[in-house]
Amino acid sequence: MNSTTALRIAAIMGFLAVALGAFGAHGLQRVFLENGQKPIWETAAHYHLVHAVVLLVLALRGGISRLTFQLFTAGIIIFSGSLYLLAVTNVKWLGAITPIGGLCLLGGWLTLAFVRPNAAT
Repeated sequence: MNSTTALRIAAIMGFLAVALGAFGAHGLQRVFLENGQKPIWETAAHYHLVHAVVLLVLALRGGISRLTFQLFTAGIIIFSGSLYLLAVTNVKWLGAITPIGGLCLLGGWLTLAFVRPNAAT
């Protein structure tokens, strides 16, 4: 994966993390009062932002392991995405998808520790 693409993905993920965090804080108060899911949204936004920063660090450092980057990206989308949807819709089965995203995030951390950069490209 080239560093320009990685940087763009990291920037978009960071933008979305801030935008969705702000939207939850200011635009969804009525929804959260109705279904009591504000802590779920906050967890999604927190993990989203933290891992967007991880993507940024990986993009800036160069020599990116494609597998590591893809696992973190998939983890953000699946973990935080399912929690965002759960918080807004109150559809409980969405919580069953969340652990798949969590496993992707864990896999990203493990590959960061044990896979050489560019080894999985």
